[in-house]
Amino acid sequence: MRRRAELVFAITLLLLDALLISVAFVLAYRATFAMSPGTGPTPDLIEFAPMILSTVISLISVYFFYRLYHQRRGESRIDEIYKLVPATSIGVIVATAVTTLLYRGLEYPRLLLVFIWVFTLVLVALGRFVHGGLRSLAYARGWGELRVLIVGAGEAGNMILEKIRGSPRLGYRPVAFLDDERVGLKVLGLPVVAHTQDLGDVVRAMKIDEVIVALPDAPHQQILSIVSRCEDGGVSIKVFPDVFQIMAAEINIGDLSGLPLLAMRDVALRGWRLTLKRAVDLVLSAIWLVLWSPLYMLIAILVKLDSRGPVLFTQVRMGLDAKPFPIFKFRSMVADAEKEGPGWTTPSDPRVTRVGRLLRKTSLDEFPQFINVFLGHMSLVGPRPEQPAFVEQFRELVPRYMERHREKAGITGWAQINGLRGDTSISERTKYDLYYIENWSLWFDFKILILTALKFFRDKSAY
Repeated sequence: MRRRAELVFAITLLLLDALLISVAFVLAYRATFAMSPGTGPTPDLIEFAPMILSTVISLISVYFFYRLYHQRRGESRIDEIYKLVPATSIGVIVATAVTTLLYRGLEYPRLLLVFIWVFTLVLVALGRFVHGGLRSLAYARGWGELRVLIVGAGEAGNMILEKIRGSPRLGYRPVAFLDDERVGLKVLGLPVVAHTQDLGDVVRAMKIDEVIVALPDAPHQQILSIVSRCEDGGVSIKVFPDVFQIMAAEINIGDLSGLPLLAMRDVALRGWRLTLKRAVDLVLSAIWLVLWSPLYMLIAILVKLDSRGPVLFTQVRMGLDAKPFPIFKFRSMVADAEKEGPGWTTPSDPRVTRVGRLLRKTSLDEFPQFINVFLGHMSLVGPRPEQPAFVEQFRELVPRYMERHREKAGITGWAQINGLRGDTSISERTKYDLYYIENWSLWFDFKILILTALKFFRDKSAY
């Protein structure tokens, strides 16, 4: 069933692309000759049939080369569209070369190529959004689902199970746990059916499609031993990483006068990258503050009318190079909320005001942080800043925690859009933050901003 579903999804996506590329060519033809009619009669569309065919074949071939028909579960639609841009650009160039080579007598305005690129990119992107939505709906209804076995019923395994259950559109169906210490029990309603050494037998007996090894603290030799027991080549195996694996990816081998040393890579942004990121922050935050200033005024009035105290709440947080700075938020709690010291906010927290509860639920209380961005205290994207008391606590418990401070704190971040917000695992948040810092690019920032905007009013972790 799963393989048949994947084949159906791939074929329907290919046919949809072919149809939309053809439609894009027709729209490009009409737009071209509407804008530049020329002196003679407009050539009939049928004359361009060979060019339409070569364009469709060339673009689909390039899409295959870019693996755009190998649909990965959980891949962001934004990442897919990001790959469409170079693929479509190269596809149009290839189509032009093929048309020129095979149909030398065919004449066409060069403007046609520009419109073909624009309309193809827009229509194919929209088509993939629709196709992806229908595919997710099919997964959620159980068609083409993957039967998943989780090895390890500890904290990491529980987190993976909750992620799977919270994302039915991915088409994963958790079947059971394997764990050496909890056999016969149920963890979060999922049975622990056997020991890890029985992996191969369980995979065959339960017809497992994918195995996720969630033992981040296990020695590497144990992980290799577990994986080797899964002899079925048709089963996909994924391993949840530990902190060392993230650290090891950033180790360089150097020397000191002949003495070999292992050193962590310097991941701080410098030079033109730092300038570029700051320029984007400055421009976007300025535009935001101007456009949304009426909303800021309205929120300020509501906060003032709802309870006594200042409109803005200022709190010291740790930012770049672990230096303190004042972070601004719309006040969402009573004026003396932290008279007994800092602490995490809890659901139904009595300190939260009526207006404050709405602000926190919609994340509108964070809007004044764009002032922090404009002033240079923060960036639009980066690790979320913590209070000094928590930083001192976490630096002793979490490896490489202080590496987060090699980058400016952000309004949003890679950890936050992956559900790690508020009172969640600091270790997991740190892993996501380090991944962001070590893999920074301007596109990565824009991707995070887009994903943040898409889930702005749907964040269930906000309270």
